[in-house]
Amino acid sequence: MRAVVTVTGSDRRGIIAKVSGFLFERNVNIEDISQTILGDQFAMIMIADMSECKMGFAELAKELAEMGEKIGMTVRIQHADIFDAMHNI
Repeated sequence: MRAVVTVTGSDRRGIIAKVSGFLFERNVNIEDISQTILGDQFAMIMIADMSECKMGFAELAKELAEMGEKIGMTVRIQHADIFDAMHNI
């Protein structure tokens, strides 16, 4: 299953390392990544393969959100099919 991970918030060092490391530890493979900084705001979108992740989607989403709070970012994950459908209307 593919998912879309979004990360937004004030820019600081280590955001990509923290989020990618978090996903790596849970056997989630990042297939593509795009990030930008607008002023002092950081925005990143990742396409991830969850086929080898051992935890459920809801549990991963909860842990990602909690990790995001700890680093001062908003981190969300959506099923890629739902993300695509929302952005093609």
